[in-house]
Amino acid sequence: MSVVAWIGLGNMGGPMSANMVAAGHEVRGFDLNPDALAAAVTAGVTAAESIADAVAGADVVFTMLPKGEHARAVYFGDDGVLATTDTSTLLVDSSTIDMETAQALHDAAAAAGFRFVDAPVSGGISGATAGTLTFMIGGEAGAVADATGFIQPMAANIIPTGGATTGQAAKICNNLMLFINLAATAEGAVLAERLGLDKQVFWNIASVSSGDSWALRTWYPIKDVIETAAANRDFAPTFTTALASKDIGLAIAAAKATNTPLEIGEHVAELFQRLIDEGEGGKDCSMIVKLVDGTLQPSA
Repeated sequence: MSVVAWIGLGNMGGPMSANMVAAGHEVRGFDLNPDALAAAVTAGVTAAESIADAVAGADVVFTMLPKGEHARAVYFGDDGVLATTDTSTLLVDSSTIDMETAQALHDAAAAAGFRFVDAPVSGGISGATAGTLTFMIGGEAGAVADATGFIQPMAANIIPTGGATTGQAAKICNNLMLFINLAATAEGAVLAERLGLDKQVFWNIASVSSGDSWALRTWYPIKDVIETAAANRDFAPTFTTALASKDIGLAIAAAKATNTPLEIGEHVAELFQRLIDEGEGGKDCSMIVKLVDGTLQPSA
């Protein structure tokens, strides 16, 4: 078994690192949030006092961080990953971040003599806990192959995407489609009820018809239709509106950089921003349905 350094033990990194422990690896974790670190320790992760402490002697370093600015700080800081890690160690960034930062990480890692891959994930907190995530891995072929061996305990699907930053590109485009599907699901669900359709009957139809999507099957935003829906728990977050807003913003930024019109995506981004403006950024992103059914009215 291997020595794994894990930087970033939040809602995704915590359960992912726990699955590495369950697979028999020695996992040393670091997070600035003491509560996140303590939770990881209960799952068998060894608490590290710093990034340098975590990466000492590690075979692989995983990072799972909220934004590009956090990834830059963790990798480029004076006490960061590139400054404190042996170049024989494989570096795997599973954060969902902007394309510019993803490229900067690849460039800096290569210049310093490291193998590095961008390997963002899809599947949410439930997939992280169950070890059924989809990993999208971009980078040099040998590094991708090496990373695949480490990733297996956390994944149901491991898909090489091509060269540097292509994993990040795949994640950004996938999430763009997810959030558009979620908005469409919310609109269809509310209209169906107002046309007199039983909510369960309509879901039964849509889930086996052309209106089907992952958002419909997993995040259906109407209470008491599917068990996994946040709507059943007052929209307690499985994927926060703030995080959804960040992710769709990454797609919009990439689209502007490539002169790609995203008229639907930009509208969905505006809907998420309306929720944030009403103080609901910490609630589940499926709360977008409240803007469709009119129960969340803009404050004066």
